[in-house]
Amino acid sequence: MGPKEVSNLRERLELSQSQFGQLFGVHPMTVSKWERGSLQPSLFQQALMREYAQAASKDEGSTKNVGSILVEQGTTTAIFHLLRTARGPVEHRKGAGKRAAA
Repeated sequence: MGPKEVSNLRERLELSQSQFGQLFGVHPMTVSKWERGSLQPSLFQQALMREYAQAASKDEGSTKNVGSILVEQGTTTAIFHLLRTARGPVEHRKGAGKRAAA
């Protein structure tokens, strides 16, 4: 993922560099370096960015809440929200969670 793509994704999610960095566990300066092309995100970070981009393209309304989710509920919840939006609702296996008859 190139510098322009990183910058565009952050802007589509309406996040500051600090908030965007929280999603990846990096300092805001690292985000700035990604956006300027002086540093590359790791392969794992790039994979997450692709998932987040997919979420942003699926449902722009729900991804605009990421900033407030970060503030109100934390990083883990924001990441879950983005990945769930990208992947859609989780379908449960038939019988999953049911206790076996004793």
